[in-house]
Amino acid sequence: MSAQLERPVPYRSRASSDAGPVAAIAVTSGEPAGVGPDICLALAASHLANRVVLLGDREMLQARARQLAVPARLREPGSPPEPGSIACLHLPLSHACRPGTLDPRNAGYVISLLDRALAGCRSGEFAALVTAPVQKSVINDGGIPFVGHTEYLAERTGTAHVVMMLAGGGLRVALATTHLALKDVPRALTRESLERTLRVLAAELTAHFGIRSPRILVAGLNPHAGEGGYFGREENDVIGPVLEKLRAEGLQLTGPLPADTLFVRERLANADCVLAMYHDQGLPVLKYASFGKGVNITLGLPMIRTSVDHGTALDIAGTGRAQADSLIEAVETAMEMARAEARSAAR
Repeated sequence: MSAQLERPVPYRSRASSDAGPVAAIAVTSGEPAGVGPDICLALAASHLANRVVLLGDREMLQARARQLAVPARLREPGSPPEPGSIACLHLPLSHACRPGTLDPRNAGYVISLLDRALAGCRSGEFAALVTAPVQKSVINDGGIPFVGHTEYLAERTGTAHVVMMLAGGGLRVALATTHLALKDVPRALTRESLERTLRVLAAELTAHFGIRSPRILVAGLNPHAGEGGYFGREENDVIGPVLEKLRAEGLQLTGPLPADTLFVRERLANADCVLAMYHDQGLPVLKYASFGKGVNITLGLPMIRTSVDHGTALDIAGTGRAQADSLIEAVETAMEMARAEARSAAR
C-alpha cells in the first residue's frame, strides 16, 4: 500500500452540492479542558464561520482565544456576521477550568451542551449537530453514566439501532459492532443486528449522501472469511445468510470478503462503503488514509450528527498545536448531509 492512497470512493455526496442554504450547524465545544475549545475557535477564521453556532461557555472560550492569541470574536446567535467572528450560544461552566486539567464538576456542563444542541436539532433551529471530543472517564467520575456520544444521543432520541461510520481519505467505513472487547464480538454479531445495520447503512447512504443504490462491501469476521467454515462459522451461519436475504430484496452487497484483501484498490473502485465486523478491522485502514482529517458519522438518528476522529488531546490543549482539520471536515460533511436531506424531502 502506498503512503498516499488514491480516492476511489469519494466520501462526498455524489449529488451536486449547489443546494440552497440550510439552517445553522450546531457545534458543541466538548470537554473544556481539552482541545475542543481550541479547534472550535479556529472556525471563526474559516469559510464556515457564518454557517455554525458554537455552544459553550463564552468567558472560557474568550479566555482560551486570548491564551492562543487567536483573534476570534464571539457574537450572539442571529446577530450580523462580522469577519473573524462566530456565533456563540452561551452555556455556563459549572466551575472554572484550566487547559489540560480535568474536573468532574464540569461533567454536567458537557452534557448540557449536547442536550441544548439536541433540542435545537429537534426544533429545526439547527440543521445538524457536530461534536468536539469529550472525555468519557471524567463524565463518569462526575456521576453521570456515559459510554459515548453515539450511545447518549441514541438513548435521548429513543433510537433503537445506530451505526457508526467514519469517512476520510476517499473511504467510508461503517462498523457492525463498535467498542467491544474482541472476545465479545462473535456473540454480538447476530443475524438480527447485522440485518438492521445494513438496512440503516443503505438507507442513510441514499438519504444523506445522494447515492440511489449504494454498493457495500461486507467483511467476513474470521481470517480468509472463515475458509469455508474451517476458521469459524460466522460467515456461514450469520453473515452469508443475511447478505443473501437482503440481496434478494435488491441491496447491492458483496461479501463476506476476507478483510486482508477487502481494501485493495480494485474492490474499492466499485463500492460506496465498506462494512467491517469490528472496530479495529476497518478503522486502521481509514485512519492510515486520513488521520486528523477523518469524520465520525452516526447513522440512524432522527438528526444529522458528525464528529471529529480524535480525542481530547489534553497534553496539547491551550498550546496552539491542535489542528482543526477534522472539525472543519465534520462541519462540511454535516452541511452536505443536510442539503442532501433537504433535496430528498423536496422530491
